Order: sequence, then structure tokens, then C-alpha cells
Amino acid sequence: MADKLPTLVIGSKSWSSWSLRPWLLMRQMGLPFEEVVIPLRMPHSGEAIARYSPTGKVPVLIDGGLVVPDSLAIAEYLADRHPSLAVWPRDLRARAIARAVSAEMHSGFQALRQNCPMDINATGLKPTDPALIEADVRRIVASWLDCRARFGAGGPFLFGEFSAADAMYAPVVSRIVSYDIDLGASGDSNGVARRYVETISDLPALADWRASAAREPQVSALPASL
Repeated sequence: MADKLPTLVIGSKSWSSWSLRPWLLMRQMGLPFEEVVIPLRMPHSGEAIARYSPTGKVPVLIDGGLVVPDSLAIAEYLADRHPSLAVWPRDLRARAIARAVSAEMHSGFQALRQNCPMDINATGLKPTDPALIEADVRRIVASWLDCRARFGAGGPFLFGEFSAADAMYAPVVSRIVSYDIDLGASGDSNGVARRYVETISDLPALADWRASAAREPQVSALPASL
């Protein structure tokens, strides 16, 4: 009898930026899984999430009897569960920096979270307060340029090959596109960050996510987390 596939419980694909991260990581790593999508911004969304998540939040990975909430914790679990896959870069130094920039993403960039909520298929959006996001965008661009310069020789991603760090920043890429954020004004003088945005945007897996999001029922926009 075949082992039961792990289940990834996620929120609406239009808005759930945290859900996008492990979903994209698992797709890019070729890891099969079942998905449960819980519509957000509905009267019973919280109750539905609580059936799966001890934290009351998505995403949650359920693998056998193990329940792993939180996108970064899921990435670390997958790295341990599948050591043959480069969930994190194989090089020690690159791996340390990949984890560092992912942790920074996980805990930082509050202004971007609040002023540019993710709406994956939207274009022409405007930040609530453009001035407030400038420092966050500048730091993100600087981080991307540094990763690409030091560790990106092996491919088009932050550390050459796709890794969990790219999954962590995929929702930021979507915001840059949706809000038409000028990266050149934030230090991307040679277009390296813009090309990285194009690389992530062109992933077939991300196109699949967007297509699913387009089929979701639309409700009034509310602030969403990064």
C-alpha cells in the first residue's frame, strides 16, 4: 500500500502570501502533496483553519501524524525530510546566507506588508503610502543583489539553483509586479533585481497558482500579511 501523501493546508491563493511559500517550494522541488484550500475573508474562515492548525493560521503541512505550521518551519522540515534535495543551498556559506535572508523576510519588512497587501493577479495597484515602503524595497534590492553577486553563478535564482530563499521572496516579487514598484530607484542600477523578478514571475508553477487564484470567488479587499 502506498504511503499517504502529505497535505498542505493553505489559504486563498489570491491573498495568502504565506501559503504561497511552501506550496511553491514543494512544487519546485518535485514533492507530491495534496492541498486543502481554505477560503479567506469569509465568516467561518477562522473556524475552518482551526480544524487543521494549532496556531489558527495557514499554511500547515500535515505529514502522517505530524502537523507543522508556519512557512519557514515547513521549509526546514522538508530540508530534513528530503536531504537529497537542495531545499537550501548545498554550499555552507550560501546556505547560511539563504537562511539569514529568509529569516529576515519572515520577521521583517512590516511597512511593505501593511502598505502593499498581496493580490496575486492584480496590476496597477498603488501602495497605501509609497514613502513608507522605500526603506524596505531598498533593503530587499540590496539583499538580492548581494546574493546574486556572491552565490548566483550557477543559475538565475538568488543562490543559483532554486531554493527555499526564492520561495520566501516569491510573494514580494508578486507585489513588485502588482504595485509596479520601481526597483531602479531603490538601487537596481544594472537591472539584476528586475531580471530576478522576471525569473520568478515566469515560473510555470507560479502560473498555475495564479490560474487557480483567478478561479476563486472575489470578496472585498482587506489588509493581508506578507
